[in-house]
Amino acid sequence: MSEQANRGLEGVVVGETRTSLVDGAAGKLSYGGYRIEDLAAHASFEEVVFLLWHNRLPGAAELEALRHDIAGNASLPADLLKQVRAFPAEADPMAVLESAVAALSFHDVDAADNSLEASRRKAVRLTGQITTLCAAWIRTRQGEDPIAPHSDLSLAQNFLYMVRGVEPDETASAALNVYLVLLAEHGMNASTFTARVVTATESDIHSAVVAAIGALKGPAHGGANTAAMNMFMEIGDPCRVADWFSDEVLDKRRRIMGIGHRVYKALDPRASVLKQHARALAASTGNSKWFDIAEKLELAARAEDFFIQRRLFPNVDYYSAILLYTIDLDVDMFTPLFVMSRIAGWSAHIFEQKRNNRLIRPKVNYIGPLDLEWEPVAERPVRSTG
Repeated sequence: MSEQANRGLEGVVVGETRTSLVDGAAGKLSYGGYRIEDLAAHASFEEVVFLLWHNRLPGAAELEALRHDIAGNASLPADLLKQVRAFPAEADPMAVLESAVAALSFHDVDAADNSLEASRRKAVRLTGQITTLCAAWIRTRQGEDPIAPHSDLSLAQNFLYMVRGVEPDETASAALNVYLVLLAEHGMNASTFTARVVTATESDIHSAVVAAIGALKGPAHGGANTAAMNMFMEIGDPCRVADWFSDEVLDKRRRIMGIGHRVYKALDPRASVLKQHARALAASTGNSKWFDIAEKLELAARAEDFFIQRRLFPNVDYYSAILLYTIDLDVDMFTPLFVMSRIAGWSAHIFEQKRNNRLIRPKVNYIGPLDLEWEPVAERPVRSTG
Protein backbone atom coordinates (compact mmCIF):
# COMPACT_ATOMS: atom_id res chain seq x y z
CA MET A 1 0.00 0.00 0.00
CA SER A 2 1.34 3.42 -0.92
CA GLU A 3 2.05 6.02 1.73
CA GLN A 4 -0.17 9.09 2.13
CA ALA A 5 0.93 11.89 -0.18
CA ASN A 6 0.86 15.50 1.01
CA ARG A 7 0.13 17.75 -1.93
CA GLY A 8 2.59 20.63 -2.08
CA LEU A 9 4.40 19.02 0.91
CA GLU A 10 1.85 20.76 3.14
CA GLY A 11 2.48 19.93 6.78
CA VAL A 12 5.68 18.01 6.01
CA VAL A 13 8.72 19.00 8.07
CA VAL A 14 11.77 18.92 5.79
CA GLY A 15 14.50 20.16 8.12
CA GLU A 16 15.58 22.41 10.96
CA THR A 17 16.59 26.07 10.90
CA ARG A 18 17.73 28.88 13.15
CA THR A 19 16.86 31.59 10.64
CA SER A 20 13.19 32.35 11.30
CA LEU A 21 10.05 31.17 13.06
CA VAL A 22 6.75 31.65 11.23
CA ASP A 23 3.72 31.17 13.51
CA GLY A 24 0.81 31.62 11.14
CA ALA A 25 -1.91 30.79 13.65
CA ALA A 26 -0.76 33.49 16.05
CA GLY A 27 0.35 35.96 13.38
CA LYS A 28 3.94 36.04 14.63
CA LEU A 29 7.28 36.14 12.83
CA SER A 30 10.79 36.26 14.27
CA TYR A 31 14.30 36.16 12.85
CA GLY A 32 16.83 34.33 15.00
CA GLY A 33 14.63 34.88 18.06
CA TYR A 34 13.97 38.60 17.50
CA ARG A 35 10.40 39.77 16.89
CA ILE A 36 9.90 41.19 13.42
CA GLU A 37 8.21 44.27 14.89
CA ASP A 38 11.36 45.11 16.87
CA LEU A 39 13.62 44.53 13.88
CA ALA A 40 11.42 46.69 11.66
CA ALA A 41 11.45 49.47 14.23
CA HIS A 42 15.18 49.46 14.97
CA ALA A 43 17.32 47.40 12.57
CA SER A 44 19.06 48.29 9.36
CA PHE A 45 18.86 45.71 6.60
CA GLU A 46 22.57 45.04 7.08
CA GLU A 47 21.95 44.16 10.74
CA VAL A 48 19.32 41.65 9.65
CA VAL A 49 21.71 40.18 7.08
CA PHE A 50 24.33 39.69 9.82
CA LEU A 51 21.72 38.20 12.17
CA LEU A 52 20.54 35.68 9.59
CA TRP A 53 24.05 34.72 8.53
CA HIS A 54 25.60 34.51 12.01
CA ASN A 55 22.63 33.80 14.32
CA ARG A 56 23.34 36.89 16.41
CA LEU A 57 23.25 40.65 16.13
CA PRO A 58 26.50 42.40 15.17
CA GLY A 59 28.54 44.80 17.22
CA ALA A 60 29.08 48.29 15.86
CA ALA A 61 32.40 47.45 14.19
CA GLU A 62 31.04 44.22 12.71
CA LEU A 63 28.00 46.03 11.34
CA GLU A 64 30.08 48.74 9.69
CA ALA A 65 32.43 46.12 8.26
CA LEU A 66 29.53 44.24 6.68
CA ARG A 67 27.92 47.42 5.35
CA HIS A 68 31.27 48.48 3.87
CA ASP A 69 31.89 45.04 2.35
CA ILE A 70 28.45 44.89 0.72
CA ALA A 71 28.68 48.43 -0.68
CA GLY A 72 32.33 48.03 -1.65
CA ASN A 73 31.61 44.84 -3.63
CA ALA A 74 28.41 46.03 -5.29
CA SER A 75 29.95 47.20 -8.56
CA LEU A 76 29.23 45.21 -11.70
CA PRO A 77 31.88 44.04 -14.18
CA ALA A 78 32.01 46.23 -17.29
CA ASP A 79 31.46 43.20 -19.55
CA LEU A 80 28.30 42.30 -17.64
CA LEU A 81 26.94 45.84 -17.87
CA LYS A 82 27.54 45.70 -21.62
CA GLN A 83 25.61 42.44 -21.73
CA VAL A 84 22.73 43.91 -19.71
CA ARG A 85 22.54 46.91 -22.06
CA ALA A 86 22.02 44.47 -24.94
CA PHE A 87 18.92 42.92 -23.36
CA PRO A 88 15.58 43.96 -24.92
CA ALA A 89 14.08 46.93 -23.08
CA GLU A 90 10.81 45.01 -22.74
CA ALA A 91 12.49 41.99 -21.10
CA ASP A 92 11.01 40.67 -17.88
CA PRO A 93 13.19 42.12 -15.08
CA MET A 94 13.20 38.74 -13.33
CA ALA A 95 14.56 37.11 -16.47
CA VAL A 96 17.21 39.83 -16.54
CA LEU A 97 18.16 38.96 -12.96
CA GLU A 98 18.30 35.23 -13.74
CA SER A 99 20.65 35.81 -16.65
CA ALA A 100 22.81 38.43 -14.97
CA VAL A 101 23.26 36.56 -11.68
CA ALA A 102 24.28 33.44 -13.59
CA ALA A 103 26.78 35.53 -15.56
CA LEU A 104 28.20 37.04 -12.35
CA SER A 105 29.67 33.63 -11.54
CA PHE A 106 32.02 34.04 -14.53
CA HIS A 107 33.57 37.08 -12.87
CA ASP A 108 33.70 35.86 -9.27
CA VAL A 109 37.19 35.18 -7.92
CA ASP A 110 35.78 32.39 -5.75
CA ALA A 111 33.79 30.75 -8.54
CA ALA A 112 35.69 27.46 -8.31
CA ASP A 113 35.66 27.36 -4.49
CA ASN A 114 32.47 25.82 -3.12
CA SER A 115 33.49 25.89 0.53
CA LEU A 116 31.33 27.50 3.22
CA GLU A 117 33.77 30.39 3.70
CA ALA A 118 33.95 31.09 -0.04
CA SER A 119 30.16 30.94 -0.21
CA ARG A 120 29.99 33.57 2.52
CA ARG A 121 32.26 35.86 0.51
CA LYS A 122 30.18 35.28 -2.60
CA ALA A 123 26.98 36.02 -0.65
CA VAL A 124 28.38 39.43 0.37
CA ARG A 125 29.11 40.22 -3.26
CA LEU A 126 25.75 38.95 -4.49
CA THR A 127 23.86 41.03 -1.92
CA GLY A 128 25.41 44.22 -3.25
CA GLN A 129 25.50 43.19 -6.91
CA ILE A 130 21.81 42.25 -7.06
CA THR A 131 20.95 45.70 -5.68
CA THR A 132 23.11 47.31 -8.37
CA LEU A 133 21.56 45.10 -11.05
CA CYS A 134 18.05 46.15 -10.08
CA ALA A 135 18.96 49.84 -10.21
CA ALA A 136 21.00 49.44 -13.40
CA TRP A 137 18.14 47.72 -15.22
CA ILE A 138 15.69 50.47 -14.27
CA ARG A 139 17.99 53.09 -15.79
CA THR A 140 19.13 51.01 -18.76
CA ARG A 141 15.66 50.31 -20.08
CA GLN A 142 14.87 54.01 -19.77
CA GLY A 143 17.85 54.82 -21.99
CA GLU A 144 19.97 56.18 -19.14
CA ASP A 145 23.44 55.15 -18.02
CA PRO A 146 23.71 53.09 -14.82
CA ILE A 147 25.10 54.86 -11.76
CA ALA A 148 27.89 53.21 -9.78
CA PRO A 149 27.17 52.35 -6.13
CA HIS A 150 28.37 54.70 -3.38
CA SER A 151 30.58 53.04 -0.77
CA ASP A 152 29.37 55.28 2.07
CA LEU A 153 25.66 54.46 1.80
CA SER A 154 23.48 51.72 3.23
CA LEU A 155 21.99 49.22 0.83
CA ALA A 156 18.56 50.90 0.86
CA GLN A 157 20.11 54.33 0.34
CA ASN A 158 22.41 53.01 -2.39
CA PHE A 159 19.53 51.58 -4.38
CA LEU A 160 17.61 54.87 -4.34
CA TYR A 161 20.79 56.79 -5.18
CA MET A 162 21.61 54.50 -8.12
CA VAL A 163 18.07 54.85 -9.48
CA ARG A 164 17.66 58.61 -9.01
CA GLY A 165 21.20 59.94 -9.10
CA VAL A 166 20.60 62.19 -6.10
CA GLU A 167 20.96 61.76 -2.36
CA PRO A 168 17.93 59.76 -1.19
CA ASP A 169 15.45 61.40 1.16
CA GLU A 170 15.04 60.07 4.67
CA THR A 171 11.41 58.94 4.45
CA ALA A 172 11.92 56.91 1.26
CA SER A 173 15.16 55.38 2.59
CA ALA A 174 13.50 54.38 5.87
CA ALA A 175 10.51 52.89 4.05
CA LEU A 176 12.70 50.87 1.70
CA ASN A 177 14.92 49.70 4.57
CA VAL A 178 11.84 48.44 6.44
CA TYR A 179 10.62 46.66 3.33
CA LEU A 180 13.99 44.91 2.99
CA VAL A 181 13.98 43.93 6.67
CA LEU A 182 10.46 42.51 6.49
CA LEU A 183 10.99 40.46 3.31
CA ALA A 184 14.47 39.12 4.14
CA GLU A 185 13.39 35.69 5.39
CA HIS A 186 10.23 33.64 5.80
CA GLY A 187 10.77 29.99 6.63
CA MET A 188 10.74 27.18 4.09
CA ASN A 189 8.96 29.00 1.28
CA ALA A 190 9.14 27.80 -2.32
CA SER A 191 12.22 29.77 -3.40
CA THR A 192 14.12 29.02 -0.19
CA PHE A 193 13.38 25.31 -0.53
CA THR A 194 14.58 25.51 -4.13
CA ALA A 195 17.85 27.11 -3.02
CA ARG A 196 18.39 24.37 -0.45
CA VAL A 197 17.63 21.58 -2.94
CA VAL A 198 20.23 22.97 -5.35
CA THR A 199 22.75 23.48 -2.54
CA ALA A 200 22.19 19.90 -1.35
CA THR A 201 23.55 18.64 -4.68
CA GLU A 202 26.83 20.42 -3.77
CA SER A 203 26.26 22.98 -6.49
CA ASP A 204 27.47 26.57 -6.09
CA ILE A 205 25.72 29.55 -4.52
CA HIS A 206 25.20 31.36 -7.83
CA SER A 207 23.30 28.35 -9.18
CA ALA A 208 21.24 28.10 -6.00
CA VAL A 209 20.32 31.79 -6.13
CA VAL A 210 19.45 31.66 -9.83
CA ALA A 211 17.17 28.69 -9.13
CA ALA A 212 15.57 30.57 -6.24
CA ILE A 213 14.98 33.57 -8.50
CA GLY A 214 13.27 31.24 -10.96
CA ALA A 215 10.96 29.98 -8.22
CA LEU A 216 10.20 33.49 -7.00
CA LYS A 217 9.43 34.53 -10.57
CA GLY A 218 6.28 32.40 -10.49
CA PRO A 219 3.17 34.50 -9.80
CA ALA A 220 2.00 32.08 -7.11
CA HIS A 221 5.07 33.00 -5.04
CA GLY A 222 6.64 36.36 -5.81
CA GLY A 223 4.07 38.18 -7.88
CA ALA A 224 1.33 38.92 -5.36
CA ASN A 225 2.20 42.56 -4.71
CA THR A 226 2.38 43.16 -8.47
CA ALA A 227 -1.13 41.73 -8.78
CA ALA A 228 -2.27 43.84 -5.82
CA MET A 229 -0.96 47.05 -7.39
CA ASN A 230 -2.60 46.20 -10.70
CA MET A 231 -5.85 45.77 -8.78
CA PHE A 232 -5.47 49.17 -7.09
CA MET A 233 -4.77 50.74 -10.46
CA GLU A 234 -7.88 49.09 -11.89
CA ILE A 235 -9.96 50.69 -9.11
CA GLY A 236 -8.26 53.96 -9.92
CA ASP A 237 -9.79 56.30 -7.35
CA PRO A 238 -10.81 56.11 -3.67
CA CYS A 239 -14.38 57.08 -4.57
CA ARG A 240 -14.67 53.91 -6.70
CA VAL A 241 -13.73 51.46 -3.95
CA ALA A 242 -17.27 50.82 -2.68
CA ASP A 243 -18.70 50.12 -6.14
CA TRP A 244 -15.71 47.99 -7.18
CA PHE A 245 -15.97 45.95 -3.98
CA SER A 246 -19.68 45.42 -4.46
CA ASP A 247 -19.43 44.49 -8.14
CA GLU A 248 -16.20 42.52 -8.25
CA VAL A 249 -15.92 40.95 -4.80
CA LEU A 250 -19.46 40.55 -3.47
CA ASP A 251 -21.19 39.84 -6.79
CA LYS A 252 -18.48 38.12 -8.83
CA ARG A 253 -16.60 36.59 -5.87
CA ARG A 254 -13.32 37.97 -7.15
CA ARG A 255 -10.31 37.53 -4.91
CA ILE A 256 -8.76 40.64 -3.35
CA MET A 257 -5.05 40.35 -4.12
CA GLY A 258 -2.91 40.80 -1.02
CA ILE A 259 -5.61 39.68 1.42
CA GLY A 260 -5.30 36.17 2.82
CA HIS A 261 -2.19 34.01 3.16
CA ARG A 262 -1.26 30.32 2.84
CA VAL A 263 0.31 30.38 6.32
CA TYR A 264 -1.13 33.31 8.29
CA LYS A 265 -4.60 32.87 9.76
CA ALA A 266 -4.18 36.08 11.72
CA LEU A 267 -2.94 39.49 10.61
CA ASP A 268 0.45 39.18 8.93
CA PRO A 269 2.71 41.10 11.36
CA ARG A 270 4.60 42.59 8.43
CA ALA A 271 1.44 44.12 6.95
CA SER A 272 0.76 46.54 9.79
CA VAL A 273 4.36 47.83 9.74
CA LEU A 274 4.26 48.34 5.98
CA LYS A 275 0.94 50.14 6.30
CA GLN A 276 2.53 52.70 8.65
CA HIS A 277 5.38 53.37 6.22
CA ALA A 278 3.08 53.47 3.21
CA ARG A 279 1.02 56.10 5.03
CA ALA A 280 4.15 58.12 5.86
CA LEU A 281 5.32 57.95 2.24
CA ALA A 282 1.91 59.05 0.99
CA ALA A 283 2.05 62.07 3.30
CA SER A 284 5.65 62.99 2.43
CA THR A 285 5.09 62.77 -1.33
CA GLY A 286 1.66 64.38 -1.33
CA ASN A 287 0.35 61.36 -3.26
CA SER A 288 -2.16 59.64 -1.01
CA LYS A 289 -4.48 58.23 -3.70
CA TRP A 290 -3.08 54.72 -3.73
CA PHE A 291 -2.86 54.45 0.04
CA ASP A 292 -6.43 55.71 0.38
CA ILE A 293 -7.67 53.10 -2.12
CA ALA A 294 -5.90 50.30 -0.25
CA GLU A 295 -7.11 51.40 3.17
CA LYS A 296 -10.73 51.80 2.03
CA LEU A 297 -10.67 48.40 0.37
CA GLU A 298 -9.21 46.82 3.52
CA LEU A 299 -11.96 48.38 5.66
CA ALA A 300 -14.63 47.17 3.24
CA ALA A 301 -13.27 43.61 3.45
CA ARG A 302 -13.00 43.67 7.23
CA ALA A 303 -16.70 44.53 7.50
CA GLU A 304 -17.82 41.47 5.51
CA ASP A 305 -18.63 38.13 7.15
CA PHE A 306 -16.90 36.24 4.31
CA PHE A 307 -13.53 37.70 5.27
CA ILE A 308 -14.18 37.65 9.02
CA GLN A 309 -15.19 33.98 9.16
CA ARG A 310 -12.27 32.87 6.99
CA ARG A 311 -9.80 35.03 8.91
CA LEU A 312 -8.59 36.78 5.78
CA PHE A 313 -6.34 39.76 6.55
CA PRO A 314 -3.91 41.92 4.56
CA ASN A 315 -0.60 40.16 4.02
CA VAL A 316 2.88 41.53 3.34
CA ASP A 317 2.09 42.10 -0.34
CA TYR A 318 -0.91 44.39 0.20
CA TYR A 319 0.78 47.52 1.53
CA SER A 320 4.22 46.71 0.14
CA ALA A 321 2.67 47.33 -3.29
CA ILE A 322 1.66 50.84 -2.21
CA LEU A 323 5.07 51.48 -0.63
CA LEU A 324 7.06 50.44 -3.71
CA TYR A 325 4.81 52.26 -6.14
CA THR A 326 4.96 55.45 -4.09
CA ILE A 327 8.77 55.49 -4.30
CA ASP A 328 8.22 55.51 -8.07
CA LEU A 329 9.04 51.93 -9.00
CA ASP A 330 7.43 50.32 -12.03
CA VAL A 331 5.12 47.47 -11.11
CA ASP A 332 7.25 44.87 -12.88
CA MET A 333 10.19 45.81 -10.62
CA PHE A 334 8.38 44.74 -7.45
CA THR A 335 9.51 41.11 -7.57
CA PRO A 336 13.17 42.03 -8.29
CA LEU A 337 13.04 44.17 -5.13
CA PHE A 338 11.83 41.03 -3.35
CA VAL A 339 15.00 39.30 -4.60
CA MET A 340 17.07 42.24 -3.34
CA SER A 341 15.79 41.49 0.15
CA ARG A 342 15.39 37.71 0.13
CA ILE A 343 19.01 37.12 -0.94
CA ALA A 344 19.71 37.48 2.79
CA GLY A 345 17.43 34.59 3.75
CA TRP A 346 18.40 32.43 0.80
CA SER A 347 22.07 32.79 1.70
CA ALA A 348 21.39 31.94 5.34
CA HIS A 349 19.63 28.72 4.32
CA ILE A 350 22.39 27.89 1.85
CA PHE A 351 24.91 28.18 4.70
CA GLU A 352 22.76 25.96 6.94
CA GLN A 353 22.43 23.36 4.21
CA LYS A 354 26.19 23.33 3.66
CA ARG A 355 26.94 22.90 7.36
CA ASN A 356 24.78 19.78 7.67
CA ASN A 357 24.24 18.63 4.12
CA ARG A 358 22.29 15.66 2.86
CA LEU A 359 20.96 15.28 -0.66
CA ILE A 360 17.25 16.17 -0.68
CA ARG A 361 15.50 13.20 -2.27
CA PRO A 362 11.83 12.80 -1.30
CA LYS A 363 9.70 9.85 -2.40
CA VAL A 364 6.78 10.02 -4.80
CA ASN A 365 3.83 7.67 -5.19
CA TYR A 366 3.50 6.19 -8.67
CA ILE A 367 -0.16 6.14 -9.80
CA GLY A 368 0.23 5.07 -13.43
CA PRO A 369 -0.38 1.67 -15.09
CA LEU A 370 1.79 -1.42 -14.58
CA ASP A 371 2.91 -4.42 -16.67
CA LEU A 372 1.89 -3.03 -20.07
CA GLU A 373 2.77 -5.19 -23.07
CA TRP A 374 5.27 -3.81 -25.59
CA GLU A 375 3.84 -3.01 -29.03
CA PRO A 376 6.08 -2.62 -32.13
CA VAL A 377 5.70 0.86 -33.53
CA ALA A 378 4.05 -0.37 -36.73
CA GLU A 379 1.34 -2.12 -34.70
CA ARG A 380 0.49 0.73 -32.36
CA PRO A 381 -2.98 2.22 -32.91
CA VAL A 382 -3.28 5.84 -33.95
CA ARG A 383 -4.23 7.87 -30.92
CA SER A 384 -5.34 11.45 -30.59
CA THR A 385 -2.93 13.72 -28.76
CA GLY A 386 -5.67 16.26 -27.99
